[in-house]
Amino acid sequence: MSIKKLESLIVAVPDFPKPGILFRDVTPLLADPAGLTLTAKLMAKRIKQLKLKPTVIAGPESRGFIFGVALAKHLGIGFVPIRKRGKLPRAVYDCEYELEYGMDHLEVHQDAFHANDQVLLVDDLLATGGTANACVELVKKAGATVLGSLFVIELKGLKGRDRMPKNIHIDSLVKYE
Repeated sequence: MSIKKLESLIVAVPDFPKPGILFRDVTPLLADPAGLTLTAKLMAKRIKQLKLKPTVIAGPESRGFIFGVALAKHLGIGFVPIRKRGKLPRAVYDCEYELEYGMDHLEVHQDAFHANDQVLLVDDLLATGGTANACVELVKKAGATVLGSLFVIELKGLKGRDRMPKNIHIDSLVKYE
């Protein structure tokens, strides 16, 4: 199984959530046990190719949780959730960021990382880079080091990669123009 298999499990949905948008739906990939396992294996292979040695995976809700936990389990390391505002019960770091349609907030527990942690951020999609950059900022606020960001899908035409910090590795499994 390969990237082509992943691509076959990602469904293009025209005009969602509004006219003119081509939405890439990963729910069929999530529903396919072999596809989900393959995703974790391919991500682990990329990490090895890039010679990254993360000590922990972090990911934003909601699909970053799914792919991040699958990868963390595959690698035998922990996972740190990055949540929407108001979802975490203890002291948090907060980051406000811009979306295509407004502003949003993400948070992480202040004690989520150790000072020597090497963090790999994982999410389903790199579009404009807003969410990914907010995650980078939160990891830095928490005192850990971001090694890179790994995505299942990258929408190259939105140039999110260009908005990411230049000192971290950025990779994606499936790329669309």
